[in-house]
Amino acid sequence: METTANLLSDKFGRVHDYLRISLTERCNLRCFYCMPEDGIVLKENEAYMNKAELLSIAKTFVSLGIKKIRLTGGEPLVRKDAAEIITELGKLPIELAITTNGILLDKFITVFKNANISSINVSLDTLNEAKFNKITRRDYFTKVMSNIDLLIKNGFNIKLNAVLIKDVNDNELIDFIEFTRDRKIHYRFIEFMPFNGNKWDWSKGVSFEEIMSTVKNVFGNKIIKLTDKKNDTSKSYKIDGFEGTFAIISSITNPFCDSCNRIRLTADGRIKNCLFSDSETNILSAYRAGENITPLIIDTVLNKKLRRGGMDSMEDILNIEKNSKNRAMVSIGG
Repeated sequence: METTANLLSDKFGRVHDYLRISLTERCNLRCFYCMPEDGIVLKENEAYMNKAELLSIAKTFVSLGIKKIRLTGGEPLVRKDAAEIITELGKLPIELAITTNGILLDKFITVFKNANISSINVSLDTLNEAKFNKITRRDYFTKVMSNIDLLIKNGFNIKLNAVLIKDVNDNELIDFIEFTRDRKIHYRFIEFMPFNGNKWDWSKGVSFEEIMSTVKNVFGNKIIKLTDKKNDTSKSYKIDGFEGTFAIISSITNPFCDSCNRIRLTADGRIKNCLFSDSETNILSAYRAGENITPLIIDTVLNKKLRRGGMDSMEDILNIEKNSKNRAMVSIGG
């Protein structure tokens, strides 16, 4: 497949070569920070990209310079044709990765290997079964933990993601890091972010400074700062002698916007040029109308805001009128 030089730059000179595609808004968990308590209103199937549309649109992005695609959801693996989509995307000249809640992983090991997927992110907000059931409103803890072990045995690069929330799972921070002692995994701690229906309140958030203060109190000079890549969203560390590593994604208190290279494509075919942005570009309708979607893609990236969808300050992000206009996380794609 022929590709051009990267055409996806914004007004601030940031080159975008990483696309996150949501395969579905459906999920087999009900995590309270991601999905409203009453769920979301699902559209008719026709409102979402079918397999052929998704693959064609993905190829257009690749032709514009996308080098990495990550599949998200909802839970991407609940989509009935997920295996077919993964197989076809695996034929493109890109790095292919996936973010999942881990429940269905055992059914896709061979598919992942055949599609050359080596990097898998798994959401795991607690190491306690009772708390897992409370956070997710479902009972899959044993299954998820078993599948994480399966990924380790099969040699995948594994990142575990935990959204840290005060009085929910912040008391497990050291347990999460201890989990990396004898396991080759990368545990990432994510600041609580505002999305529609998740009752966001920063008083529940755990900041980068608070996380590092807790870690330093326990591990002191055993903490080793790792070298972060140019476009990393996280700041990475390891504990001396531990097999695994850990990182902090500080989207609220210390955002990584200056080096952002990410674009998001929702399951219903809309581009979000920032996770925090409440504006979207409907390229699926244009595609179905036979229009050239390339100018839409280029223009959407070009007009990306400098920080957090236009919320430049902490005052902005604390303003409920500004932070509550976004979709629910489950319908964006993590």
